[in-house]
Amino acid sequence: MPPQLRPATAGLSPRLRALRDTVRAVLGLDDDTAVVIRQFTYTEPGRPPLETVVTVLRMDGEAHRWTLHRSADQITEHDLRAALLHRRRN
Repeated sequence: MPPQLRPATAGLSPRLRALRDTVRAVLGLDDDTAVVIRQFTYTEPGRPPLETVVTVLRMDGEAHRWTLHRSADQITEHDLRAALLHRRRN
């Protein structure tokens, strides 16, 4: 039996999906641009215990990455706008 393909968003939590949609809206991204949001937990000294990484991968190969030092559940639309637009100006 061949494997069944499923949309890439099928496994996303509703919160991660909402964050991804906010990133798309804030940056005005098209459907050909990939937005990846991952949450990491660390136990190493000197690192924050949680961080959420937002990566935008454009079809032309250009990539951008933002790191927010909190869990995805704690990130607001305001947090995303501040991080994405601040980095964009640099």
